[in-house]
Amino acid sequence: MAILENGPGGQILFEAHAPQAPGAARFVFVNALTGNMFAWEAAVAPALRDAGFGSVSFNFRGQDGTRFSPEAPLDEAALLSDLNAVLSAAAVGPKPPILVGLSLGGLLAAKAYLAGAPAAGLVLINTLREPGPRLDRIGRAMRRLMASGGPRLYLDAMLPLLAHPDFLAKARSAYLNGDYGPLDPAHGHAALLREAESVSWDLDYARLDAPVLVITGLHDRVFLDRAAVNRLFAQLPQAEAEAWDDAGHLVPQERPGRLVASLTRFAQRVALGAGPVGVEG
Repeated sequence: MAILENGPGGQILFEAHAPQAPGAARFVFVNALTGNMFAWEAAVAPALRDAGFGSVSFNFRGQDGTRFSPEAPLDEAALLSDLNAVLSAAAVGPKPPILVGLSLGGLLAAKAYLAGAPAAGLVLINTLREPGPRLDRIGRAMRRLMASGGPRLYLDAMLPLLAHPDFLAKARSAYLNGDYGPLDPAHGHAALLREAESVSWDLDYARLDAPVLVITGLHDRVFLDRAAVNRLFAQLPQAEAEAWDDAGHLVPQERPGRLVASLTRFAQRVALGAGPVGVEG
């Protein structure tokens, strides 16, 4: 892993590996707002590297192992700055990478591409959503849960609505153990959550002219609105969709093997210049 300086008093944690197979793609993984790179590095990124692909994973300022200046807001502009800094510093190579974003990470990947960041394709995992009162209420509730009881309370309350029952059963020993406490307002996650209101979910999906793979976990009972996903997907010029009935919001952790297989197939189609194969599920 390496440290990248970005912004006043800011440091980003990242890990970059070049492709080992001739002509293989490199995947750049973009975290959700309060996620971290280890969600990718636990299984998905290593498996792709074993198959010859390259990978770049990183933590935004404010996420684990990073540093940020309290005077510098961790708003949308800062997050996009971090993503672009990593794309430049990680020596992505002569071929544009495939950007893979989870939740808000997919939104940031799409916005970076529309602003000129190179990408051979985009994978949007549980990203497609329309702004409105429901999402606003969810965001505000998340911030209040964190402020009152920290990440433990948030996960104990929300994880049953976010993940597939199989994942919940495996992770049961790690939850419902109490020990709640307010999230320190100076913590990076607190700063990211405060600035989340600045992030606009309005996106001109019709301008995403790169190949796009949309993956939707059907057990996401918090963010998923299937009608909204269908409306936004229909705007994408060259996209394919996979609807997974065995996963929820946390796809890289819930179904890493299936995600590796889907990313591999998508990279092969991008390399061949093949068109989308349709909608699954």
